[in-house]
Amino acid sequence: MERYIDINDYNYPLPDERIAKFPLEERSSSKLLVYRGGEIGESRFRSVGDFLPEGELLVFNNTKVIRARIIMHKPSGARIEVFCLEPHAPADYERALSATESCTWSCIVGGSKKWKEGYVAINFDHNGREEWLRAWRVGAGGREQLIRFEWSAAMSFGELLELLGRIPIPPYLNRESQEIDNTRYQTVYSKFEGSVAAPTAGLHFTPQLIDQMQERGFGFEEVTLHVGAGTFLPVKEQDATKHPMHTEHFEVTLSTLRKLLEKQGHITAVGTTSVRTLESLSALGWRIYNTGTPDAGRVIGQWELYDLPSDFTGTKALEVLIQYLENEGLERIKCATQIMITPLGYQFRIVSRIITNFHQPSSTLLLLVAAYVGEDWRTIYRYALDNDFRFLSYGDSSLLMR
Repeated sequence: MERYIDINDYNYPLPDERIAKFPLEERSSSKLLVYRGGEIGESRFRSVGDFLPEGELLVFNNTKVIRARIIMHKPSGARIEVFCLEPHAPADYERALSATESCTWSCIVGGSKKWKEGYVAINFDHNGREEWLRAWRVGAGGREQLIRFEWSAAMSFGELLELLGRIPIPPYLNRESQEIDNTRYQTVYSKFEGSVAAPTAGLHFTPQLIDQMQERGFGFEEVTLHVGAGTFLPVKEQDATKHPMHTEHFEVTLSTLRKLLEKQGHITAVGTTSVRTLESLSALGWRIYNTGTPDAGRVIGQWELYDLPSDFTGTKALEVLIQYLENEGLERIKCATQIMITPLGYQFRIVSRIITNFHQPSSTLLLLVAAYVGEDWRTIYRYALDNDFRFLSYGDSSLLMR
């Protein structure tokens, strides 16, 4: 099937002053745009439960942002910035972050022209001893490079990042990370380290708001998708279908799958990363339905979900997945996804409603919003621009309901 999306159709003027450079003092005091079947209103985020259907299940992405930016120096003193994107050896986050002597990561290197050979390092004091972290370039691929780290301290690599690294705030904020970002660029429910960008729709929730909503009968479940730097990559092709989607790793527990099945039709995804995780489950269900296996070692392809028959529902996919995990004695499913949700007839199978921030012009995230609300995305964004909504990661929020 021939696919074509003119990315220029998903552009809009975003003045720099509309980009929120810092978070609000109180998370849930951000503005909330409410879109319901073509009608638009606004409120404060703390009132989001007033607009959701009774008993709705909200799904969070509980990934945690790692302090992935490390400022290192050559022996000559030249400054080199190493931005850890994802682990290479060991290849999974848990093992890489718990490594105690060495590990290799795929990284973006700032100032790489000054680093022709040898190592770069950072020296630091730990428990009264002078320690070091060193890095060598051991391979390259495109804009990313393979960097091998070694260190002297009796610490895990995750502990080193926590001590020496900086929170990688989005590049469009055009500022260095500050102390406030260490807490405010994390959701209050973040648990599992592995992201280099926050699932920002969740930044508006406070523990108090979650408690209040639970008392009102709302349910909460969590999935994990580690957000990669590719989420910020601009669509450079005029035909957006030629944009190569980045790969992101996710996992969902059996107990969450059961809850999703129970609440079909009443599922609100908090953030586009939760949307991508939940919708990817349909592809795994379809694989099992056809071949008997989710083939979880194979990435879910960019267009794989478009090939599912329209009568293969989210309910059916979840039933198949649950049965498979129960038969295999598994408590969770892990996979990676490259899905690209666009207005080209994408069928939402599991997600009913979406909470999300306001996204960059001509971005894959804006395409996802347009896939859900259609051409009304223009009306929504025009309203937000005309009514002093703050945009992007630290900006305000929207509740989208068809």
